Amino acid sequence: MSVNGVSHMQEPETIVLIHGLWMTPRSWEDWAAYYGKRGYNVVTPPFPGFEVEVESLRADPAPIESLSVAKTVDHLALILSQFDRQPILIGHSFGGTLVQLLLDRGFGSVGVAINSAPPEGVKVTPPSQIKSIFPILRKPGNRDGLAPFTHEQFHYAFTNTMSEEDSLKVYERYYIPAPARIVWTGVLANFTPGHQEAYVNFRNDDRAPLLFIAGSEDHIMPPAVNKSNANHYRESKAITDYYEFEGRSHFTCGEPGWEAVADYALDWAVKHARSSEVARVVETAGTVAD
Repeated sequence: MSVNGVSHMQEPETIVLIHGLWMTPRSWEDWAAYYGKRGYNVVTPPFPGFEVEVESLRADPAPIESLSVAKTVDHLALILSQFDRQPILIGHSFGGTLVQLLLDRGFGSVGVAINSAPPEGVKVTPPSQIKSIFPILRKPGNRDGLAPFTHEQFHYAFTNTMSEEDSLKVYERYYIPAPARIVWTGVLANFTPGHQEAYVNFRNDDRAPLLFIAGSEDHIMPPAVNKSNANHYRESKAITDYYEFEGRSHFTCGEPGWEAVADYALDWAVKHARSSEVARVVETAGTVAD
């Protein structure tokens, strides 16, 4: 059986949840349990060096400082190459960027990018996004260090639809500083000659279907950014879709009502997933798509 040329003979059995910046795999704890109860094998791979808990990364942030886009993509590609069948890829924020980069490399039977940070070429920068990352932008000399948020800054950027009390609980449970070099890579991507680490071939006709999910109240990655990102794929024959949830912030995967987002993402993914194929061999990891 196929719809729009997409085979549904074998539903993927594994879901890979990719976290974003200022977070770790712990941010997926509810989704992992939720999907696990539906019979899926759920994998929440950490970024290289993020194999320890949140508290350890706060105490020793050296693995955060050394992280780069290329290093992270290669690390995840190596993990994905071990699967016998292509999994569903779901990423949040920078994890959404990583989903796009991995799909472009040929990984995944389908991808969902939630509140996605944009790859190279997306130039829309709404005021709320500039305000969210201004604490990092005002320190250009710290590009190889950490990009921290105070709770007040985190509340504005991530959890603006939540009370200060509830936001603080999220901050204490999940927050870590981000690697400044990755934030600056995104900021400077459209002003640096040549393709950068976050380059995606928007015209790739062979990639798996891709869904963008945005939250109407997201400050750091507003709907305008996600819409522009999705529109960049308009010349590709591969399926690209967009859906916006009203009233939801950047922390849409954790704020109350996250189950509706999880259900929509999985239902769309299962409907559009390509027939499960043998994953790429390990040797495909190691280069940024060009």
